[in-house]
Amino acid sequence: MIFDNHNRPITYLRLAVTDRCNLRCFYCMPEEGIKYLPKSQLLTYEEMERLVRVLARLGVSKVRITGGEPFVRNGLMDFLWRLKATEGIEELNITTNGVLTEPLVPELVRLGIGSVNLSIDTLDRERFRQITRRDELPAVRGTLNALLENRIPVKLNAVVMEGKNIEDLPLLAELTRDHPVEVRFIEEMPFNGEGSHYPVLNWTHRRILQELQTLYPGLERQQDSPFSTAATYRIPGYQGTLGIIAAFTRTFCGTCNRIRLTAQGTLKTCLYDNGVLDVRALLRAGATDADLTAAFLKAFAHRPKNGFEAEHERGPVTESMSTIGG
Repeated sequence: MIFDNHNRPITYLRLAVTDRCNLRCFYCMPEEGIKYLPKSQLLTYEEMERLVRVLARLGVSKVRITGGEPFVRNGLMDFLWRLKATEGIEELNITTNGVLTEPLVPELVRLGIGSVNLSIDTLDRERFRQITRRDELPAVRGTLNALLENRIPVKLNAVVMEGKNIEDLPLLAELTRDHPVEVRFIEEMPFNGEGSHYPVLNWTHRRILQELQTLYPGLERQQDSPFSTAATYRIPGYQGTLGIIAAFTRTFCGTCNRIRLTAQGTLKTCLYDNGVLDVRALLRAGATDADLTAAFLKAFAHRPKNGFEAEHERGPVTESMSTIGG
């Protein structure tokens, strides 16, 4: 196991396989979309496999596949099978918006996927269309039903947006009544290709909790797993749980064990940094595994203490979450 300069272990890689997405979510990118990178500027699957092998030897044991939307990239399932077989990788998970995922659920079961994070900000079709600028809620609900039927562990990610989906908090919370899912309410972040939508973020983790406590006065705090980004709660008698993620307030940085590789091969040791290492350039310049290892270790030894320090060092955030990797 390796540790950063603040004695935090690094065991978890979030690997973006594409910057492309088939939705245009309000909080992720402008309505016109973003300028996607040509394929030649993205890491190949073979390059990603090699990087995962190097990181696994350093102690990374958990990988989450992200995008953009991962399933828009051709050949993803074959890649997942090869990744799952990588020595040292004990857990392989995926984050998806669910538009293309339902037909692939049986294969995800055979693969032994650890869990699926499904992005769903509303259960109302018109609000979904307004938030995502696409009419795809039926497909997403189909994916959710298939995941539940096949007993794949599911976390539902809902970004809480003032004036967009506040009325969905109780509707989403009620999904935990009869299903063993974790519904996670996430503070909106400024990664939308435009900068923050609000002068002040009103729907912080504290306000989200207050709203849930008003709706469910008996809300019970649960024990969080190590390195969890979510504060977890349960409504008495309900099967599932509720999570609140202080993604903008950044209360969990002290236990962060995550690093990110973007689809273009940029290493981010913090979501809020500007990228600390061009891994693609190293790979294509002929770097050996020893060279890659040394470069990773150097980056981990200069990791920001928290997201505020990282943001201060890089300046205002303007890129899309689709470019960063969710």
